Amino acid sequence: MENSTQTRSFATSPNTENVDIQRIFQAQQANKQNIKNTTPTERKKKLKALKDLIFKRQEDIRAALLADFRKPIAETDMTEIYPVLTELRHAIDHVSEWVRPLPVETPISFIGSTAKVIYEPKGVTLIISPWNYPFNLCLIPLISAIAAGNTAILKPSEYTPNTSKLVKSMMAELFKENEVAVVEGDHRTSSELLKLKFDHIFFTGSPQVGKVIMRAAAENLTSVTLELGGKSPVIVDETANIAKAARRIAWGKFMNNGQTCVAPDYLYVHESKYTQFIDELKKSLDHFYGADAASKQQTADYARIVNARHHDRLKQILENAIENGGNLACGGQVDDKENYIAPTVITDVSHDAKIMQDEIFGPILPVFKYSNLDEPLAVINAKEKPLALYIFSTREKNINKVLNNTSAGGTAINDVVTHVGHPNLPFGGVNNSGIGNAHAFWGFKAFSHERAVLRQPSWFTSAEGMFPPYNGMVKKLIDFTLRYL
Repeated sequence: MENSTQTRSFATSPNTENVDIQRIFQAQQANKQNIKNTTPTERKKKLKALKDLIFKRQEDIRAALLADFRKPIAETDMTEIYPVLTELRHAIDHVSEWVRPLPVETPISFIGSTAKVIYEPKGVTLIISPWNYPFNLCLIPLISAIAAGNTAILKPSEYTPNTSKLVKSMMAELFKENEVAVVEGDHRTSSELLKLKFDHIFFTGSPQVGKVIMRAAAENLTSVTLELGGKSPVIVDETANIAKAARRIAWGKFMNNGQTCVAPDYLYVHESKYTQFIDELKKSLDHFYGADAASKQQTADYARIVNARHHDRLKQILENAIENGGNLACGGQVDDKENYIAPTVITDVSHDAKIMQDEIFGPILPVFKYSNLDEPLAVINAKEKPLALYIFSTREKNINKVLNNTSAGGTAINDVVTHVGHPNLPFGGVNNSGIGNAHAFWGFKAFSHERAVLRQPSWFTSAEGMFPPYNGMVKKLIDFTLRYL
C-alpha cells in the first residue's frame, strides 16, 4: 500500500480549503438520511451509471495512469479498470440480496418473539485512497459505500495528480457533492478531514499512516476499515512446478513496478530447486521485459516508480542490501532521471539489511534457500502478520503445514496476487497488515451497521414470568431456565 506522505503547494489557502471541506461535510450530513432510504433499484442505477462512465472515459483513465507513472495501458486495463468493473457487476447483481433483512433462529427461551438483522448504512463516510492503484483503490470502496447506501467524501493521493483530477471530474459528472465528492490535497487536507465526525473511515495505505488514521478516528469513536500492507512472503517447495512458479511470481512481483500491496516481498526456495528457480525467474523477466538491460528500460510494458522520493528510498534499500552481502542475480540498473529501477533479483542478503525490515514496495526481490520448511516459517512468524502469503507446492502436507502454522490476510496456493480479484473472497489484513475486510459483500458489510431487531408480541414475553418480586415461583423459573434453557 501507499508507503509515505508527500507535501505539495496549493493554489488556494488552507482556510479556503477548510471551509470547502466543512461545506461538503455538512451537505452530506444533511442528505445522508435521504441516501439511506434509497432502494436497491436506485443504488443499482447509480452503479450502472458509473460502469457506463468508465467505458466512456476509458481512454482518459489510461492516459492519466500513463502520465502519473508510465503505467502500461494493458496493466491499466487489467489492474485498474477490470477490477472496478468486476466489483460493479458483482454489486449490481447482488445488492438486492445484500440489503435483505437476515432472519435469525429463535431459541426456546425467546419463544413468541421473532428476530432479524438489518443492514443499515453507516452514514457519511470518508475514503482515503493511495497512489499505487489510484483508480482501482479509490473506486472499489466507493462502490461498496454506494451499495450500502452511504454518502462519501473521497480523498485521492496527491502523488498521482492526473488520476486524482480525473476521478474528481468523473464523480462530478455523476453525483452531487451532497452524495459523493472528491477533495484533493496533501496530508494537510487529510488532517482536516480527519477532524470531522465521520460515520466510517476507509483507508488504504501504509501501517504507519494507518496508525495516524486510527488515532484520529478514536477521537470521534469512528469505525475504520484499514487496508494496509507488509512483507508478503512466498515459499516454493521441492514439489513445485518451478517454471510456472517463477513465471507467476515474476508477473506478480514486477507488475506495476513492484508497487503492489500484495506483491511477493521475499522468497524462500527449497535448496534442491534453488538454482533452477533463479534461472527460470531470469528467463521470465527476459521474456516479459527484454533480453538485455537496455531493452528492459526501453520497453513500454514496465512502469516507473511513482516519484523521486520513493525512487531514492528504493535505491538506498538496494545499496544497503549489497553492502550486507547481497549478490545481484539480475537487474540492479538505476536511472534517476526516469525514476527507473530494473527488475532486480538479489540473493545471499543478510536478514539484518533494510530490505528485510520493511515492505519493499518496488521492483527488488530477495530470494533465500531453505532445507527444512520450519526455516521459512520461523522467519515469517517472527515478523508482523503479512497481507498475503503464497506457497507453491503439490504436496498437501506442506500446504497444510504452512496454512496451519502462519497467519496472513489472504493466501494463494500455486499463484500470487490473483486471490484479491475473487468476488466471493474477502480482502483484508491482520493487525499490522489491516483491520476489517473489503470487496463485494465484505465491502458492503464494512460500510453497513448490522442492526439487531427483536419483535415481541404485545400480549406476551417469556421474560415476564421472571420479573420481580422474586418469590419462590419466580426463583424456581429462573433456576429452571439456568439448568435447561
